[in-house]
Amino acid sequence: MSAPINRFSIEYLISKSSDPPKRSLNFTAGDADVPLKKVKIEDPEKPLSLVSQNPRLHPALENVVIKLEGLSLWKRFHSLGTEMIVTKSGRRMFPTLQVSASGLNPGASYSFMVDFSCVDNKRYRYSFHQSKWIIAGPGDAELPCRIHVHTDSPTIGAHWMKQVVAFDKIKLTNNQLDQNGHVIVNSMHRYQPNLHVIVHDPKLENIYNCKLTTTFTETSFMAVTAYQNHRITELKIESNPFAKGFRECEIEEIQALTHNTCNNFQLMPFLPLFKHCFPKM
Repeated sequence: MSAPINRFSIEYLISKSSDPPKRSLNFTAGDADVPLKKVKIEDPEKPLSLVSQNPRLHPALENVVIKLEGLSLWKRFHSLGTEMIVTKSGRRMFPTLQVSASGLNPGASYSFMVDFSCVDNKRYRYSFHQSKWIIAGPGDAELPCRIHVHTDSPTIGAHWMKQVVAFDKIKLTNNQLDQNGHVIVNSMHRYQPNLHVIVHDPKLENIYNCKLTTTFTETSFMAVTAYQNHRITELKIESNPFAKGFRECEIEEIQALTHNTCNNFQLMPFLPLFKHCFPKM
């Protein structure tokens, strides 16, 4: 008798073609293990990606190509060592993970989802003297992975191919007791987002691999509670329209305060206002 399927696994999600979850679900990393094979990259401008290849991949996945949107921006962050803020209440990612898909069967039903795997079992700290991340010791106990299912899932391939697929609802948290469906990560650990495309075909799911996994190395990041590299902070402000608008708003508030005070006005009590400029990314 075969072992029962973990109801939080991707295998379980494949078998559920209706009433999909609208938020992240717990699942163990082992449930998603599929051998990864490097894809030959002929164009150096294209991102280095790893795509799961199974000899019996479902026909509706054989010609699927996933492209990372905003590649140039991701590369800029990656060259500096991308950092993502995590909070107890959950914080959205910037840059936002966005992809475009081609080669889907227009009439077949697909789901798009993302999980986050720890790159290694190390804990890091930022060396300001060396301006780089260094290993600080063994990593914390790995947390059960949560899978974030895109809210449009499942739907036909034609829908996925006509627009950019944006995972802008993902929130990262370091609250291990989170009940809001956010992705739980450990701070000062490095993570890699993994995109899964699932084709829903109950008749063939026992014959073919119905999951295609794509990983873009440019999207790996360090989970932090506060930015460590000032160049990351500067690039976030420069490239995030919301961050720039928020910063201008805060500066105007401080200027208004200083304008109506005496010459020996002390700005120190209002410095916490600046702290809001950066976490909103």
